Amino acid sequence: MSTLLAPEILPSGLTFDLCERNNYLMKKGFTAPKAIKTGTTICGIVYKDGVILGADTRATEDTIVADKNCSKIHTLAQNIYCCGAGTAADTEMTTSMIASQLELHRLNTARTVPVCTANAMLKQFLFRHQGYIGAALVLGGVDLDGPHLYCIFPHGSSDAQQYASMGSGSLAAMAVLESQWKPNLEESAAKTLVADAIRAGVLNDLGSGSNIDLCVIRKGSVDYIRPYEVACEKGKRTGTYKFKPGTTAILHKKITPVVIEEEIIRGIHTESMDVST
Repeated sequence: MSTLLAPEILPSGLTFDLCERNNYLMKKGFTAPKAIKTGTTICGIVYKDGVILGADTRATEDTIVADKNCSKIHTLAQNIYCCGAGTAADTEMTTSMIASQLELHRLNTARTVPVCTANAMLKQFLFRHQGYIGAALVLGGVDLDGPHLYCIFPHGSSDAQQYASMGSGSLAAMAVLESQWKPNLEESAAKTLVADAIRAGVLNDLGSGSNIDLCVIRKGSVDYIRPYEVACEKGKRTGTYKFKPGTTAILHKKITPVVIEEEIIRGIHTESMDVST
């Protein structure tokens, strides 16, 4: 017997209580929800003087390009930025909520917010929702301890990395990062490396495209370069689709005149006036 002090302990293991309900709904024509594939290429590296984050600007809805110039690099604090991959609404709202909490933290402590604090807030928030929030994040920033880069997964786990990539184009981007990244890169070489990684994802992933955005985070300054480069330029039309009159032969022609009587028009006008009054 369970009480408030000694509640009943549920048995461990899988439960099949809803199997009959699900089968009944399937027989009635209910279709089970399907996972929606999203497309993005985001990455980040630690270089000599800080952190550089990069992202593409294409937002997709299944097979439709919903936005060609969306912003995937979000501001969390003056010294912390975050790239988001996954569901656009989830990444936008998650980063905005954590940004407000980090600002309150800064006002209460009167100190620069550590990057590890942002990492802890993000992964605790995502773990609390058990993966139902589709936000895969690359977090980067510079604090009193130097540059930091974290890779945060939708279920709440995180890794501290020197270079990281996420999204559907992450495999192509990671191939570039693993082959060219070196410790203590100069800023110009680091920018080129991040741009090359994002470009590899854009050219090898249908869900990624359009422009390349970069965010260079140093100690005391930030450069948000948007766009840094146009990776996919729109093609120019080479042919013309204007044809001269008479190019296509007319096989049959028929003109039907439309007769409008004044009495009909007056009757319609009168009825509309009556209805309005």
